[in-house]
Amino acid sequence: MTANERPRLQIAVSSVKRFKGKLKPVLRAGRGRTLAATVKDLTPILRGWIAYFRLSEAERVARALDGWLRRKLRCILWRQWKRPATRFMRMMQHGLTEQHARDATGNGRGPWWNSGERHMNYAIRRAFFDQLGLISLQRELRRLNHAA
Repeated sequence: MTANERPRLQIAVSSVKRFKGKLKPVLRAGRGRTLAATVKDLTPILRGWIAYFRLSEAERVARALDGWLRRKLRCILWRQWKRPATRFMRMMQHGLTEQHARDATGNGRGPWWNSGERHMNYAIRRAFFDQLGLISLQRELRRLNHAA
């Protein structure tokens, strides 16, 4: 019995862990090719997983997974850019000022740290991933629940 009027289904932590494990080979393979190809391979996995859990109240989990996935993709970009000069040039192309781009590329920290930092979030926004065709788990969940 629950304290709520109707029972609420939630996604188990182990299911989220399994899902991240399933994405790992696709994301690891993404280091040697374009980000668009990686997103194309991710799309059926993301759609299938969120469709399976469509009856659950997983809005918060979907939002967290969306953020985690975008961070992983930013991490792939950071690794692909390799050299500080390339990183500097790409950051400038994506709208960072010269000083911010210089500070970002010369900080000496790793790809995971940089992918979560403000400079990468500002340069590689959510709209960039939308243009690549990355589906948002949160939006897909809303779409599926409204269609039912």
